Amino acid sequence: MNFPEKLRYTKDHEWISLNGNVATIGITDFAQHELGDIVYVDINTVGKTLASEEVFGTVEAVKTVSDLFLPVDGTITEINPLLEKQPELVNSDPYGDGWMIKMTVTNPAAVDELMDKDAYASLVG
Repeated sequence: MNFPEKLRYTKDHEWISLNGNVATIGITDFAQHELGDIVYVDINTVGKTLASEEVFGTVEAVKTVSDLFLPVDGTITEINPLLEKQPELVNSDPYGDGWMIKMTVTNPAAVDELMDKDAYASLVG
């Protein structure tokens, strides 16, 4: 499994990358592997301000639907437009073209409280 060093991770298997107060969020390599072939990503929360651990969308795989949880408080500003026609990018490139949302983070310091690569790797075994 691939867990990039520069990212932070949640117990719900989302990753977050922070640039100033703008975050990019997706699901981890572990999560996409567990879900299997992803066929649809449903996110309709652009413009909404949500708290950490609130559901910001769902991802549908061949055999299951899974909620997507926000890692930190903030306002969702963008959905990855590629996922509408190519949801399989979440499987093939979860940390690159398979990102899910961008958001403005309320408290950037909260990102530092999330798991680093080693803590997340220990969580998933």
